[in-house]
Amino acid sequence: MINDELKVLVVEDSPVVLKVLNHLLSQNPKFVPVLCACYEEAKAKIENASMTFFAAIVDLHLPDAENGEIVDLVLSHQIPCVVLTGNFDDYQRLNLLNKGVLDYITKDSRYSFNHVIKVIDRLRKNQDVKVLVAEDSSTSRLFIKILLEQYRFKVVEAEDGREALAKLEEDHSIRMLITDYNMPHINGYDLVRMLRHNTRFQDLVIIGLSSEGDSSLSAKFIKAGANDFLKKPFYHEEFNCRVVHNLESQEMLETIRELANIDSLTRLKNRRYLFDDGEKMFRKAMPNASFAMLDLDHFKKVNDTYGHVVGDALLQAIGQEVLAHFPNLLACRFGGEEFCVAADESVESLMPKLEAFMDSIRVKEFTEAKIHVTFSIGVCGGEFSSLDDAIRIADDNLYRAKRLGRDRIVTD
Repeated sequence: MINDELKVLVVEDSPVVLKVLNHLLSQNPKFVPVLCACYEEAKAKIENASMTFFAAIVDLHLPDAENGEIVDLVLSHQIPCVVLTGNFDDYQRLNLLNKGVLDYITKDSRYSFNHVIKVIDRLRKNQDVKVLVAEDSSTSRLFIKILLEQYRFKVVEAEDGREALAKLEEDHSIRMLITDYNMPHINGYDLVRMLRHNTRFQDLVIIGLSSEGDSSLSAKFIKAGANDFLKKPFYHEEFNCRVVHNLESQEMLETIRELANIDSLTRLKNRRYLFDDGEKMFRKAMPNASFAMLDLDHFKKVNDTYGHVVGDALLQAIGQEVLAHFPNLLACRFGGEEFCVAADESVESLMPKLEAFMDSIRVKEFTEAKIHVTFSIGVCGGEFSSLDDAIRIADDNLYRAKRLGRDRIVTD
């Protein structure tokens, strides 16, 4: 689990650069910048027992430590370190990266500062990313593990393809597989093919490795379904770039997919998600399933009286109420001012939650206009053959609730 606040040590003698980094870090609510202008000030902060640093951004040349001593100090306390310097020196860059510095960035443009923040934020995200390393060589496996842990990834190890497959089957939280080609029992290529034939692993990021000289092996791996391929031996800077690039590409795809299933106004799941993934959940829960349609009473009057901006603000607030009252159920915006709850539980279990929702809504004021609202709810909890059938029955009961005077729950 990621901490609520992460202290980032910034050691920089330029007041302008210090101000820029402080501003950029402060834009992310997860980070708390701790600013130092010299080596001694940074040393005092680091040795303060009450302070634990998530990462450090340091300048190499400080007034009281001109030869990069700050890097050794930070690394000696196991604090991940990013070097931000005004001078590019390739020999120095390689030396620092070999010491364990995360990145070596020159202050040559605004992009440089944004890149520093991106590295630190990626480090934060990596804490929740589990990577499986399948490699029969213990030396190689340890080397890869050290590289990954340096960037805060959680690492799981497997000695061969068979063990890797077993660990992937038992641990659904593994998001990336790094696999060698030449392994006993199941080689890396066959492992990739087996995984890609299983839809459960369609989002697993896979990077293949091999020290063999066959130039067609990379194409073979990628055609089998791997996201990328690296030839051993590789330099650790390239390794990290490939890992991060492939992970971010997959995260972007997941974000796009998620956006397709989320209602942009209320942030609830949308109607499309209900009829795709919700259908599977509902079918699995039958016959111990129930369904409710929730309609905001007199919503047209709100738009006519206060305008659509206030109407949208009301729907946003109601969306949060729906989410809060049905956290473990599938709550969706069905359309307009209509919401729904698909429950993998009986109607007897759902009804008290709906009543608590109604009681809570009645006593609240919403938006700056202090609007009071009520709901009409139709529930399906009897016999039905599908999600479509349950929606039809709940909808009929909803209209009965409207005809009976609104602000009530009607069930069959």
